[in-house]
Amino acid sequence: MKRWVVVFALAVITLGIGAAAVGQEGVPRSTAKEIRDDFMDVDRRILAMARDWPADKYDYKLKPEMRTFGEVLVHVVSGNVYAAKAGKGENVKWDELDPKNYSDKASVVALLEKSFADSEAVLKSWPDAQFTKTVEPWLDVLEHSGEHYGLLVAYYRANGIVPPESRPKK
Repeated sequence: MKRWVVVFALAVITLGIGAAAVGQEGVPRSTAKEIRDDFMDVDRRILAMARDWPADKYDYKLKPEMRTFGEVLVHVVSGNVYAAKAGKGENVKWDELDPKNYSDKASVVALLEKSFADSEAVLKSWPDAQFTKTVEPWLDVLEHSGEHYGLLVAYYRANGIVPPESRPKK
């Protein structure tokens, strides 16, 4: 299934099909710009949630067997660390960071800020032409982060809190 999703996404991005591939000026966005923009947008959304979520609720879980809000964020960081290393051409495997090492909101937010800055720097350093050869590791990590963004929205809603992205714009 994962291979099918990657092949389909690569085809859509490469061919520039759909409204999402068109910028505000009606000019098609390149594959490189599409991946960069989407990757950084989900990072931005997750970081906004991490900063917004009440510190005393970082240990909140939807169900006992699930990760806490803070543990989900540390798990997301694991993906961005993977992307940064793989994007630099390092032979890397996905290693989970231990959430016990990040026991409060301040340490989790600092970890997110650093990992997002690091992975986005590597992403921006890729020449545009590289994206015609592969969109990995960026597409896999983008999908992973997007899935966990959706989970974090559920944490918000279960606590009667409106997620930052859903609030009225001032």
